[in-house]
Amino acid sequence: MLNERISILIVEDDPDMSELISDLVEAEGWTPLTARSAEDAALVLSRETVHLVLVDHNLPGTSGRTFAQRLRARTNIGIVMVTAAGSAADRVLGLETAADDYVVKPFEPIELTARIKAVLRRTIPSLKPEREGEREHEPASLKLGDWSVDLKSRRAICRTDPAKSLTSAEFALLEILAETPNAPVSRAHILDRLGAESERFIDRNVDVLVLRLRRKIERNPDLPRHIKTRRGKGYVLDTDEGEIVS
Repeated sequence: MLNERISILIVEDDPDMSELISDLVEAEGWTPLTARSAEDAALVLSRETVHLVLVDHNLPGTSGRTFAQRLRARTNIGIVMVTAAGSAADRVLGLETAADDYVVKPFEPIELTARIKAVLRRTIPSLKPEREGEREHEPASLKLGDWSVDLKSRRAICRTDPAKSLTSAEFALLEILAETPNAPVSRAHILDRLGAESERFIDRNVDVLVLRLRRKIERNPDLPRHIKTRRGKGYVLDTDEGEIVS
């Protein structure tokens, strides 16, 4: 069980669904906080310490998607979108929003808690399981174009646009590629490392996540210099076009 002091903000206008999710959160030893709208959620965030936000896509007033985008613009807090939509297009759209992950209604309790745990591990370094030899081989920082990335403190700063930020999923992808710079990393390995145990996570989702990251760190995403594709093998972090510090 993850740290019981962790607080989860549930932004859901349906009282029954809010109560159900609160019960699941509490059963894991986390502290549930609730809000019925994006405006209410902003008030909660201003006075409480929150480690992850679960937000319904179809909120009254400001939509869940808009709320997530505004939240992402000012913080790297974990965000999980809860949506009733479940088509392939909706799944890709879910990965292109500011959210780190999403859950489709109706969901199984075990799926929701697994999604929360995976995002918490990506956003809170102390919860990330340390693998043998990781500290010896993982670089301390990267310089990729306009971006300076500190892998130890999990901070990424764009020198030309400080308002830009990486989502926890984008940062986690960069960490995975940085563990073996200049060597291809398969989609299957990336999915496994991201904690994508659900069947709905497929190779295409990794491609969308890579595209999101390229759009942020590459000056020309169509001709990437830092995150390159190796046909049949996966993706490579090319440090010949950047700078890596051990």
